[in-house]
Amino acid sequence: MLASFFQHEYLEAGCDEAGRGCLAGPVFAAAVILPPDYRHELMNDSKQLSAHQREALRKEIELDAVAWAVASVDEQEIDRINILNASIKAMNMAVEELKVQPGLLLIDGNRFQSHSGIPYRCFVKGDARFLSIAAASILAKTYRDDHMRRIGEEYPQYGWEKNKGYPTKAHREAIRLYGVTPYHRKTFTLLPVQLELDFKK
Repeated sequence: MLASFFQHEYLEAGCDEAGRGCLAGPVFAAAVILPPDYRHELMNDSKQLSAHQREALRKEIELDAVAWAVASVDEQEIDRINILNASIKAMNMAVEELKVQPGLLLIDGNRFQSHSGIPYRCFVKGDARFLSIAAASILAKTYRDDHMRRIGEEYPQYGWEKNKGYPTKAHREAIRLYGVTPYHRKTFTLLPVQLELDFKK
């Protein structure tokens, strides 16, 4: 079972992002404050859960959390400031939207900058160590998946309802056949050999 907390002195918010490695769509991030000594046997890194499990846990998190928030940074901003900075920005945006201010941020990964001045600690694979980070990973993932399904209705040939914008073989083949949409990240290597792609308006 994942740890309920890192320390007892301050209220903690777990933070994580989803969609960093995608070729299309925004990067989403979430921040979650769980009650002290919160326990949950099934909650884990969102990548270790089925879609059904994530959806069920999302409802529980939104109901049980002291506070939670989800934010996103779009494709144009990702291209402008790069994906690392966009991920950090999205996490800071989520923290700023929390209805309760935490005293410490638990960040999944090894790079972060706090825009709010709230102290933070980074943890590689933190979503497999702390419940609050796992909860944030579930919210970020499910909200982003919902978004990719919505924009996938505009461009069904790219299969975003299945691949969620990740660089699958089918997604890259669709880029080769149909060109690039406004939702694609233009600074990413969209094809193994980057061609003169047709950037749709």
